[in-house]
Amino acid sequence: MDATLPSAQTSRYEQMLDWLKRLAIADTLQFDTIAPASSDASFRQYYRIATTGQPLIIMDAPPHQENNAAFVDITRRLAAVELNVPDIVATDIEQGFMLLSDLGQNNYYHAIQQGLSNAELQALYRSAIQSLVQLQTADHQGLSVYDAPRMLDELSLFEQWYVNQYCNTSFSDAERNSLTQCFELLVADNVSVAQVLVHRDFHSPNLMMPTDASLKPGIIDYQDAVIGPITYDIASMVMDARHTWEEDQQLDWAIRYWQAAIHAKLPVSTDFAEFHRSYEWMSVQRNLRILGVFARLSIRDNKDQYLAHIPRVCAYLRMVVSRYEELSPIRKLLDRLEGRVTVLGVTL
Repeated sequence: MDATLPSAQTSRYEQMLDWLKRLAIADTLQFDTIAPASSDASFRQYYRIATTGQPLIIMDAPPHQENNAAFVDITRRLAAVELNVPDIVATDIEQGFMLLSDLGQNNYYHAIQQGLSNAELQALYRSAIQSLVQLQTADHQGLSVYDAPRMLDELSLFEQWYVNQYCNTSFSDAERNSLTQCFELLVADNVSVAQVLVHRDFHSPNLMMPTDASLKPGIIDYQDAVIGPITYDIASMVMDARHTWEEDQQLDWAIRYWQAAIHAKLPVSTDFAEFHRSYEWMSVQRNLRILGVFARLSIRDNKDQYLAHIPRVCAYLRMVVSRYEELSPIRKLLDRLEGRVTVLGVTL
């Protein structure tokens, strides 16, 4: 959460104010109340502004760095399947400014950190599961495809930023050969499942706390949605990079999602064991990418707060790759990076 209004980007901020003042609803906006709402791992900034009615969110998304047309497009697709997404009050695609309805100040991550009873937690996540099923019924025609070449390209972030830069090492020739084969096998499996609209970050920071009795979470940060594996978003949710979920909880939510998906006639495997293996393999690709992204955010962008999540992501990775022999090259690399040794088949 940012504490102050921007000083280094004054011209951009003044440009935003000028846009707001020219809107038809400008006389309802209380400009002296503008305050930072949040920022994220992208170049977007968010501000909250009071009005004579409900507060609104101003999104500042520099057009040369963010795809604003995609945000508008995906918002409409998700609203069409009755998901709780922001209403778009006003837009200027060329300048990169939007005025949105306010879905509240608290997300699932904040609520979890503040403390929830188990009953409250389960109610929230069962509602999130239903929202995920709805999301996967949305129109995905024309979106970019999250295909094998793109996944393999993303895995290069793991090597470049996590292994080379963060861990200050490199693959040996033997590791590179085994990991290349392993990554190709992993990605081939990931893209073999049914394709739906994929949020890409369906986890606690992007699920806003419900504001009414429906318990429907607000869905945000979906502008990078793609056509991709149906296993991706459930892997994101149950292996949340911001909060650790133990394996029994992961399984409970995954089973509930799987049952809801079958009921909604989504194209998931009717064999839960196969579905479980598929989303776990999907999680490996995602978590390797995340390690590269978090390392890059720290090293390149000076956002060191993301380093706190690296041990959790590594633990999720190790949990999965340790039980599939085909993924053992990844486990062996993690052992080396973490200074672990294996004795009689047991990693110490």
